[in-house]
Amino acid sequence: MAFKRDKKEEEDGGGNPFENIEKTSVLQEARAFNDTSVNPRKCTHILTKVLYLLNQGEILGTTEATEVFFAMTKLFQSKDVVLRRMVYLGIRELSSIAEDVIIVTSSLTKDMTGNEALYRAAAIRALCSITDVTMLQAIERYMKQAIVDKNPAVSSAALVSSLHLAKTAGELVKRWVNEAQEAFSSDNVMVQYHALGLMYHIRKTDRLAVIKLVSRLTKQGLKSPFAVCLLIRIACRLLEDDDSAPGTDSTLLSFIESCLRHKTELVIYEAAHAMVNLRRTTARELAPAVSVLQLFCSTSKPPLRFAAVRTLNQVAMSHPSAVTACNLDLENLITDSNRSIATLAITTLLKTGAESSVDRLMKQIASFVSEISDEFKIVVVQAIRALCTKFPRKHSVLMNFLSAMLRDEGGLDYKASIADTIITIIESNPEAKETGLAHLCEFIEDCEHTSLAVRILHLLGREGPKTKQPSRYIRFIYNRVILENAAVRGAAVAAMAQFGAQCPDLLENVQVLLARCQMDSDDEVRDRATYYYTILALSKRNLYNSYITESLQVSIPALEKSLHQYTLNASDTPFDMKSVPLAAVEPLVLENAPQKGAPEGTLLSTPAPQRLGVSKEESALELLSNIPEFAPLLPQLGPIFRTSEPVELTESETEYVVRCIKHCFARHLLLQFDCLNTLSDQLLENVRVSLEPAEGYRILRELPIPKLPYNETCSAFCLLEFPEELTASTGTFGATLAYMVKDCDPATGLPDSDDGYDDTYMVEDVEVNLADQVQRVWKGNWAAAWEEAANLCELEDTYALTSMRSLQEASTNIVQFLGLQPADRSERVQEGKSSHTLYLAGVFRGGHDVLVRAKLALADGVTMQLTVRASNPDVAELVTSAVG
Repeated sequence: MAFKRDKKEEEDGGGNPFENIEKTSVLQEARAFNDTSVNPRKCTHILTKVLYLLNQGEILGTTEATEVFFAMTKLFQSKDVVLRRMVYLGIRELSSIAEDVIIVTSSLTKDMTGNEALYRAAAIRALCSITDVTMLQAIERYMKQAIVDKNPAVSSAALVSSLHLAKTAGELVKRWVNEAQEAFSSDNVMVQYHALGLMYHIRKTDRLAVIKLVSRLTKQGLKSPFAVCLLIRIACRLLEDDDSAPGTDSTLLSFIESCLRHKTELVIYEAAHAMVNLRRTTARELAPAVSVLQLFCSTSKPPLRFAAVRTLNQVAMSHPSAVTACNLDLENLITDSNRSIATLAITTLLKTGAESSVDRLMKQIASFVSEISDEFKIVVVQAIRALCTKFPRKHSVLMNFLSAMLRDEGGLDYKASIADTIITIIESNPEAKETGLAHLCEFIEDCEHTSLAVRILHLLGREGPKTKQPSRYIRFIYNRVILENAAVRGAAVAAMAQFGAQCPDLLENVQVLLARCQMDSDDEVRDRATYYYTILALSKRNLYNSYITESLQVSIPALEKSLHQYTLNASDTPFDMKSVPLAAVEPLVLENAPQKGAPEGTLLSTPAPQRLGVSKEESALELLSNIPEFAPLLPQLGPIFRTSEPVELTESETEYVVRCIKHCFARHLLLQFDCLNTLSDQLLENVRVSLEPAEGYRILRELPIPKLPYNETCSAFCLLEFPEELTASTGTFGATLAYMVKDCDPATGLPDSDDGYDDTYMVEDVEVNLADQVQRVWKGNWAAAWEEAANLCELEDTYALTSMRSLQEASTNIVQFLGLQPADRSERVQEGKSSHTLYLAGVFRGGHDVLVRAKLALADGVTMQLTVRASNPDVAELVTSAVG
């Protein structure tokens, strides 16, 4: 029987021998380190258990770690090589937890300088992990000797340890540059690679020194392929900097291009990958890199094929025409035995191929999509998303494929990416709306992810009432009330209320269903049902629009804070919602562009506008409340209505860098000037921005910067009062930076004397425009809001936008200029249209609602008929005059 059990264990593969170990028992076993006679084999096994626990995330207390550490030091008496190297690993792991670890410094120094080669490299790593800055000078001589040691393992260990020490003792490590240069001449590939890494780290703050280093190394050639790869990355970093030194671009590009002909495949791929990822790469520079990747696609080595097709997949996002030449090679990879390679090949072809090839490629993906991991399924989904934008007429084929993928097994990220893609198709292609909603309705019948079901129900509530047959979605939504958890039931109740508010024919049926929901077991669901039922029973369209169709427009954190303050100060005055700052709405980005930092092979779509947790206005208010000069004024100024994006008033390369942030209140404007002094031999005092305000503005208070040392950013402020007439609130301010200069010692930053001289520096004018005084507001039902605003002040005018060449360009510029939020996705203009209507909504400072309808027609330029409805006649006049 024993033999059979052993045989079975052997067939099962053994398993993890440390799977069920406990910290307490391991610490008990560690007492064996204190035995008079050390058993190397037993102690090695116990040390392995300790290291396993630490690497699995087990936390040792300081006392426990210290006891184990000191017991471990007794093992230095053993000469067993394996045990000694395990002790070094233990010292490194426990050095950050245990106390008094420097007690082993002498033992490690002895091993580091001894004759036993197997000890030395590991001893250096352990010693550097426990040595602090104050003790580093004691081992500096040994480190310099180790860096130039003839043993490659010792030299590499010293170089890598120096690289880690540079984070805490950078100035000391800089003195080892001569030794690093000597190590760089080593014949060992790893030593040369590590030496280059240390040399670059020492010089990286000195741009000129880095350029000289790269120029010298590109001419002399390197033996180590790893060092060449690192040199390519350093060259790319220099090229990416905007302020590259004159003449370096062509030299560095020539070096990277020459690496495409290197004898090592590793270097060739690194060079090709670098060239296709450079921001300023032209089509001519891209061609040789793509040719190399094309050759790799037909190699017999799977890692090279995978790397090549993955990089081509990335290039296809920004330069699809450059990858078209590789289509034949990519077609051959569709049948590759490695499914990851096949997936990337097909998704690349989807981005570069013609519309006629879509059906064939989708059939080929369907044949093996169930065999690949979720990660690569998401890559396929992202490629389909890009394809829907490129070929809108193929939406039915692509939607059916996505629907089939939704029914497959998969995790939340995978399912969410499919749902996001279907939503993107619905938003960008009106013809696909009903098909997409039908697929999502089927999906939520079996959806096991609460967050995803809630999002889809929210979408059904927003889009369902606008379809031809809204009643068909009620059944799917009400099923969620019967079958799902409380969070999903609450979302379903809110979605049903949307149908009742926007579809008069369904109102009676929705009220019956909401009445049933009032008997729900969950408080939140009952409260929602009662709330919506009561509003719908009043049969008032304006209440429907304010409390059901439109979501809460204010910032939730700010509302909570305001309500808390209101309860602390007892008052008979009702709480005013207009005192709460509005929630910031993210501006829309129209193009699906790969975002920086996105994984290769994926395409991130533009998210729907969403409210941010903490807005710029709340952050700015917190900043101002900490300034003693402004804190007492904040109650009089009221909440910050809008904080604009920073505007650069100088070039980034000038001696003084100034940028302006505009904080708009109901009746006041606060200008924040962030100033940076880039001159190391000057100390600036009493720094302020002198303004020539536009007509009607009045300066109330200025707060200069007392001292502005080198390389520090400080803020000066200027508080102004808006003109009484709203139409005069847009204008341009002349601006000059004024300050006192004192010459100082660049090393210490201290002024040479108390005497200084006044000076000025011209900066760009500060413009206050309409967008600075308007906050975006999201309107779920713009038509109802427009109808409700029929009694407000209305102004209409016609404009000729002669400089605009397309409706999309005009739409984008109008949204940006007015600073209002587009509604009903009207900022997107369908191709081939000769006319378009843009719907915009927002709130002007002081709480004045603004709705704008812009009818655009394309002829010789663009003609625009602008209609403005606002609660204040002066606001309507300001909007029309600002456009004119």
